[in-house]
Amino acid sequence: MSKFSVNILGCGSAVPTAMHQPSCQVVDFRDRLMMIDCGEGAQTMMRRMKLKFSRLCEVFVSHMHGDHCFGLPGLLSTMALHEKGGHITLHLPAEGLGVMRNYISYFCRDTPFDIEYRPIPPSGGLIYEDHALSVEAFPLYHRLPCTGFIFREKPKQPHLRGDVLEFFKVPLSMRGAIKQGADFTTDDGVVVPNSRFVLPPEPSVSYAYCSDTMMDSRVAKAVEGVDVLYHEATYSNDMATQAREYGHSTALQAAKIAKMAGVKKLIIGHYSKRITNVQTLVDEAKKEFDMVIPANEGLKIDLL
Repeated sequence: MSKFSVNILGCGSAVPTAMHQPSCQVVDFRDRLMMIDCGEGAQTMMRRMKLKFSRLCEVFVSHMHGDHCFGLPGLLSTMALHEKGGHITLHLPAEGLGVMRNYISYFCRDTPFDIEYRPIPPSGGLIYEDHALSVEAFPLYHRLPCTGFIFREKPKQPHLRGDVLEFFKVPLSMRGAIKQGADFTTDDGVVVPNSRFVLPPEPSVSYAYCSDTMMDSRVAKAVEGVDVLYHEATYSNDMATQAREYGHSTALQAAKIAKMAGVKKLIIGHYSKRITNVQTLVDEAKKEFDMVIPANEGLKIDLL
């Protein structure tokens, strides 16, 4: 079972179609669920994808256009009916936090879980952190304040070499310190360097989410070096003028950002209702970048 995955619940743009629902993703990190944007239909897709309401702990909303947040009150209302306990944190753009708080307070009274509201600074920065994962926000370039998110797994500890530990008769009480980098001194005073006891850790993984944005080199700089990038690709390149007018990107532009940033994989989504064949966007993006994955409702992408 993957310890770090991305689940696509919705990858359409502002107008829902028979093919796609509004934007929503759920990052599953070691069985902790973190939602990115919450368009209408999010709670239905959670059921279809068998994602447990009880494990949802954080929600990150990129901006206050309805197709990215209208599903949130309904989701919280349903979670209350399921008597989810504990705590959930809603990370929202500062200018929309008050409106959403009032709306949720009216329709989701007396929830069995605590709701915490945290404003996302327009300039970005670290907005979530635990012992194994951090989430950073960074500016995007849309028609109103909008932020992207980077989920970074923290550096892992090295693997212990059991055979070497046994050879030097290292007691169990010392093994935690060795994993943290300590050397070991034998009973006769010989110092055995830490490098003898450990193997390199597995590489950490990162995932970036770029919601609504026009193409901008500052985005590429912000997501430089991430393993997997989700970047909106609302239009095909023959609609590049319209894309810029509405603060969006084409598939070709998304691929250029991926190439500039040096990422390993690109996921495209946020398709316009005019796009009836997503493969045309994939083919367009592959002119600039080879590893392109088209988002689709129900798709799960394992990062680890």
